[in-house]
Amino acid sequence: MGDMTNSDFYSKNQRNESSHGGEFGCTMEELRSLMELRGTEAVVKIKETYGDTEAICRRLKTSPVEGLPGTAPDLEKRKQIFGQNFIPPKKPKTFLQLVWEALQDVTLIILEIAAIISLGLSFYHPPGENNEGCATAQGGAEDEGEAEAGWIEGAAILLSVICVVLVTAFNDWSKEKQFRGLQSRIEQEQKFTVVRAGQVVQIPVAEIVVGDIAQVKYGDLLPADGLFIQGNDLKIDESSLTGESDQVRKSVDKDPMLLSGTHVMEGSGRMVVTAVGVNSQTGIIFTLLGAGGEEEEKKDKKAKQQDGAAAMEMQPLKSAEGGDADDKKKANMHKKEKSVLQGKLTKLAVQIGKAGLVMSAITVIILVLYFTVDTFVVNKKPWLPECTPVYVQYFVKFFIIGVTVLVVAVPEGLPLAVTISLAYSVKKMMKDNNLVRHLDACETMGNATAICSDKTGTLTTNRMTVVQAYVGDVHYKEIPDPSSINAKTMELLVNAIAINSAYTTKILPPEKEGALPRQVGNKTECGLLGFVLDLKRDYEPVRTQMPEEKLYKVYTFNSVRKSMSTVIKLPDESFRMYSKGASEIVLKKCCKILSVAGEPRVFRPRDRDEMVKKVIEPMACDGLRTICVAYRDFPSSPEPDWDNENDILNDLTCICVVGIEDPVRPEVPEAIRKCQRAGITVRMVTGDNINTARAIAIKCGIIHPGEDFLCLEGKEFNRRIRNEKGEIEQERIDKIWPKLRVLARSSPTDKHTLVKGIIDSTHTEQRQVVAVTGDGTNDGPALKKADVGFAMGIAGTDVAKEASDIILTDDNFSSIVKAVMWGRNVYDSISKFLQFQLTVNVVAVIVAFTGACITQDSPLKAVQMLWVNLIMDTFASLALATEPPTETLLLRKPYGRNKPLISRTMMKNILGHAVYQLTLIFTLLFVGEKMFQIDSGRNAPLHSPPSEHYTIIFNTFVMMQLFNEINARKIHGERNVFDGIFRNPIFCTIVLGTFAIQIVIVQFGGKPFSCSPLQLDQWMWCIFIGLGELVWGQVIATIPTSRLKFLKEAGRLTQKEEIPEEELNEDVEEIDHAERELRRGQILWFRGLNRIQTQIEVVNTFKSGASFQGALRRQSSVTSQSQDVANLSSPSRVSLSNALSSPASLPPAAAGQG
Repeated sequence: MGDMTNSDFYSKNQRNESSHGGEFGCTMEELRSLMELRGTEAVVKIKETYGDTEAICRRLKTSPVEGLPGTAPDLEKRKQIFGQNFIPPKKPKTFLQLVWEALQDVTLIILEIAAIISLGLSFYHPPGENNEGCATAQGGAEDEGEAEAGWIEGAAILLSVICVVLVTAFNDWSKEKQFRGLQSRIEQEQKFTVVRAGQVVQIPVAEIVVGDIAQVKYGDLLPADGLFIQGNDLKIDESSLTGESDQVRKSVDKDPMLLSGTHVMEGSGRMVVTAVGVNSQTGIIFTLLGAGGEEEEKKDKKAKQQDGAAAMEMQPLKSAEGGDADDKKKANMHKKEKSVLQGKLTKLAVQIGKAGLVMSAITVIILVLYFTVDTFVVNKKPWLPECTPVYVQYFVKFFIIGVTVLVVAVPEGLPLAVTISLAYSVKKMMKDNNLVRHLDACETMGNATAICSDKTGTLTTNRMTVVQAYVGDVHYKEIPDPSSINAKTMELLVNAIAINSAYTTKILPPEKEGALPRQVGNKTECGLLGFVLDLKRDYEPVRTQMPEEKLYKVYTFNSVRKSMSTVIKLPDESFRMYSKGASEIVLKKCCKILSVAGEPRVFRPRDRDEMVKKVIEPMACDGLRTICVAYRDFPSSPEPDWDNENDILNDLTCICVVGIEDPVRPEVPEAIRKCQRAGITVRMVTGDNINTARAIAIKCGIIHPGEDFLCLEGKEFNRRIRNEKGEIEQERIDKIWPKLRVLARSSPTDKHTLVKGIIDSTHTEQRQVVAVTGDGTNDGPALKKADVGFAMGIAGTDVAKEASDIILTDDNFSSIVKAVMWGRNVYDSISKFLQFQLTVNVVAVIVAFTGACITQDSPLKAVQMLWVNLIMDTFASLALATEPPTETLLLRKPYGRNKPLISRTMMKNILGHAVYQLTLIFTLLFVGEKMFQIDSGRNAPLHSPPSEHYTIIFNTFVMMQLFNEINARKIHGERNVFDGIFRNPIFCTIVLGTFAIQIVIVQFGGKPFSCSPLQLDQWMWCIFIGLGELVWGQVIATIPTSRLKFLKEAGRLTQKEEIPEEELNEDVEEIDHAERELRRGQILWFRGLNRIQTQIEVVNTFKSGASFQGALRRQSSVTSQSQDVANLSSPSRVSLSNALSSPASLPPAAAGQG
């Protein structure tokens, strides 16, 4: 069904239904719309349409007890009619598509053009070449080797382009493949229990069909929609669909709707599956998120009408965003937005390209002018027709020199460096528990300025543990020593906890060695059972002795009772009731408390108040939940009236009060400290109550006592950010978010609002870059809106993972810090590479340019240039882009979106090294032959063999680059450039490798490389000059950057380009224009209205004979008000209703309204 277009799918469906002649008593459409109802509506609908759930089972030809017969044809038919239980993933991009995308790079396009021109020219051999009388202008020492090797240049450029493109595409492709592999691995592991032909079997989730009878139990994630048929005490957490954190109790007569993607939190039962795959509730939401790919786009329109409910849940900010279609477009746009780094790089590449073009144009012009002047003016040669081709060839040669200059100027290593750096980081980040889904997210993380994190599971371990207890008149700040507790009290305590908790709640041994024990069932009860184990006792024997069926009466926990009680019959026929619950509730019902000796003593209201002050409030301020455990004995006769709850749940004897915490992960405070040191604000967004949230935030170090910060609850947050009409206003959010640190009792909508508010804020000079963590389906919109969305790999739902950029495979906050480190490292690697590359380029361009102008020929030949430019740059990008990150990266503030790529320090290094290199190369060029006592390579006759002189220049140039590569490892002006060099084996290998190849080229390169072999002493000099680079580096580091005011920075994003969404969101822009027009209209309308009001007033005043001045006074006040309306900085929509509803004879007060 995945590939069928929607219309086919529906029509096929209709066909199927008609052809099977009402084979099943209900269609997929009917069931799908039924599953969209909730609670009582659904019950009514089932009653009206089908009778009851049994009837639905009959219509679906299934038995509530035996399940489906499970025969292949039957299952196949069901799959055809009702669809399969899997959501088709987006089609992956083909390799060719990826190649095409990689080709869109500006730098690559410039290179391709240069290469094609160069290739074309190398094959162009004009006639009349040997016509002696034409021109004797010196054409430079171009030997036949180079003439024959003319095509090498173009081919080499094209080859490098192909390399870059293939590497980029391959990276994207393998990343996609890895991720899909991970996804499918996760999917295949999911199994679910169903009843088929009376047998309970486990089948893969994808095999479930409509009509299956599925057994649901605690902890299941429901794989499809269905109706509850029977079971006990089934409670479902539907927060992943609805955002409501309360568990929903399911029953056949009240709320039988079980929805896919929701968690079973309590109880067990059976359900009949009614909707699978794309038609289930999660499927519909996935479709809305666009995961179903193109196949869904057509369905969307249909889905829009049907899934009003689901759509509303997924897009909480509908009203503010102007329709959900718009929101979806925005969500997609948001991801397409170029990452900051790419934006800066493209801009830089274009700037460099422009400079290169100018240089190459000047070179060509100078060469052509020199040639023409020399030939036609100085030597007074006439222009002969037969000589034209020769002249053309000269011009072509000049053009090729120009292209060489251009090629050298364009840093084609750049796109490769970025790709390598990102790909390398992504691979390494896997080891740091970050599964990166979008490459650019990795680098965006380095710029993050804010992280909005969940509390439970991310900052905390999501394991409830008892950490304090009040037993026998003593408040223990940690788990008491079992020997210090009276034996009677201990006995009561262990029984009360073991018996009076759901028997499905257990603590199981850990799955892996050294891990923590697994908690199954209600987490709070797990905490209490853990307390029993910590007291060196075991709850299992107690439960075996008193199995579940022997419990006399159970008052289960609910939100009204806020406590749970269990009555058991003691051996002497009397009854005992154990009770536990929220301490403030249970303590009110206690009239006795166990003393140190384990004897009950009187517990008066004033004792209780003191206990609240001394024990319970301090516990709550430590972020603990307090639970009170109590008991009561009843005589065997007369048997109490168990239904009279008020009498039964009273006169209790308190055994103990415990404080339960969900402890902070041990590594989190350190991670948060690192974030704050790195200039990143961490905010906690949680559904917990505000005291606990505040306490945990203090423990994590998110807030420090005595600082100026806000902790708000969702309600209060909403009250502060909305105006009278309930619309969210950016200015109001701007007042709050800079200080907000904890948002408690918040809904997913609040989370989305906060993220959007921070991102859209213009409050700071840098736009905030926000990372968000989320695990529930309802976090989808916030994850999509954020610059970087982190989904939880363990606790996260599929919907959250689909909306995210990075998946935290260990659900741990400290992995986010690693992501920040890697992100910054990518940025720095690119800067290192730029610093190196630009030095090479500046020097090469100037040498080629001046050489061409002075000696009519570049000292560095085209092929040599390309070796330096392509091979060394490509290798250097590998060497510098794979530096592992260090902790020092976290000691600086984020660079921000408009910080230039090339800082002042880097500019100083680039120019400083360029000066050194140029000085030496020109020295060698003009007086080198005297220094080395060799023949001069300048002005050599045509077709002479390669000279030692020019080879020395080439070799020295390469040696200087090699040693400068070591300098380039540091970009913030550090002294020690060798720091950590051996931690990067790739770097060492490449430097040595390049050196080896250079030896081969010089000694054996011969004509194609225009090299002649050098002696040992000449080699030594070349290396010595190269080593000078390292010394010179230290000299440059000594010059303070602050003195060099003239240095410009390059590669910054200006404020205008700062908002790249503009081109993308033209549709959104139009709305804004329209709104502006509308507001302008409103203002004019007020002025008009005010004018009319004033005129009416004047008339009335005259009529009533009141003073004329009064009216004028009012007129002036009205005019000033109408101007105020026009000058309102934020064109707030002014309500017209008052103005319009006021009667014609406006009282003076109404005149100024609006």
